[in-house]
Amino acid sequence: MGGWYKNVVGEKGHYYHQKIILPGILRLLKLQANQKLLDLGCGQGVLGKCLTNHNLFWGLDLSDNLISMAKTEDKNRNHKYFVGDATKTINTDEKFDWITMILAIQNMSKPFLVFKSCSNLLTEKGKLLIVMNHPTFRIPQNSDWGVDKERLIQYRRIDRYMSPLEIGIEVSPFDKKTDEKTLSFHYPISAYSEMLFDNGFMIEKIEEWVSDKKSTGSMAKVEDRARREFPLFMAIVACRRQDKTRKFPEEQNL
Repeated sequence: MGGWYKNVVGEKGHYYHQKIILPGILRLLKLQANQKLLDLGCGQGVLGKCLTNHNLFWGLDLSDNLISMAKTEDKNRNHKYFVGDATKTINTDEKFDWITMILAIQNMSKPFLVFKSCSNLLTEKGKLLIVMNHPTFRIPQNSDWGVDKERLIQYRRIDRYMSPLEIGIEVSPFDKKTDEKTLSFHYPISAYSEMLFDNGFMIEKIEEWVSDKKSTGSMAKVEDRARREFPLFMAIVACRRQDKTRKFPEEQNL
């Protein structure tokens, strides 16, 4: 498990990791040397290898292969990696100033339980940073590009949005080298907002990140304009709510 992910992402992250995602994350974190960070769904430690300060950094992932790669590739003595399930209670007395999830929440079947774990692991002033494929415009098998040749525009077609979806995705759809599949879980933005709120969070900031790539050829102007209009990724920064009177749904017998 995890070999295909290593091939796709690479040691330093794929193109969008390097050009858009990691720079955006580091800008939002603004980590101080004494702050502690936990990366859930850390993969082979792409974020950890970007942190050269003296931060205490923990990475957690369900894949023992990816965690093994992270331990081998990340030489920072302040960085530790563990195999674990983010939807379950993580037994530690350590509290973190930041928890990050980078392109990971969309592959977790129970995001509510993940946010509940985050609430238990953050310091009182700690924050949660989630980066995901944009849940409005990038829904696997339920969104696509289209071209209106008369108006000379490229548009985004969305087939479904409000319905929660479990989507099976082939790991090697073109070369058919393996029959391995991964699952993607779609929720609308309002569902993420509700799940965060029910776990004691409030959304402090949302950013939408577009592609910086440039096209060539006769459709370059049309394609570049579409890239500027339809973001690839959404970043959410959430902090603890001061008003925590609302109970978890399971405590309300829902």
